[in-house]
Amino acid sequence: LAGLWTVFTLGGVGSKATPQLEQSSPLANQSLLLLLVLANLTDASDTPNPYRQVIMSFKNTQDNMAFSSSNPHAFQINFNSLYTALCEQQKSDQATLLLYMLLHQNGNVHTYVLARTDIENLV
Repeated sequence: LAGLWTVFTLGGVGSKATPQLEQSSPLANQSLLLLLVLANLTDASDTPNPYRQVIMSFKNTQDNMAFSSSNPHAFQINFNSLYTALCEQQKSDQATLLLYMLLHQNGNVHTYVLARTDIENLV
């Protein structure tokens, strides 16, 4: 779970235009790419892609509702930290693709981003 948090907070992931950032955190860069590949694999005929299911359903740690889920892989993440990291990394193709995927597949992230008053930082 700590490794997944590192991927979501994009710990120093950089784009090709900033090789010093990429070299300073190659594990974060490769982890993000792996997460994107796994989450975009096609579903099997009898079971949905578990990586996509987790990406589609994680929740905000700051929600007031109690966290309960029948999914054993469900988790919570601080959306404010995620939003800040995504704003800082928009020069990275990988971060932009993660943002796109989260906005389209996770209703919780979608709602959170639309409720932000500083959305221009993301754009």
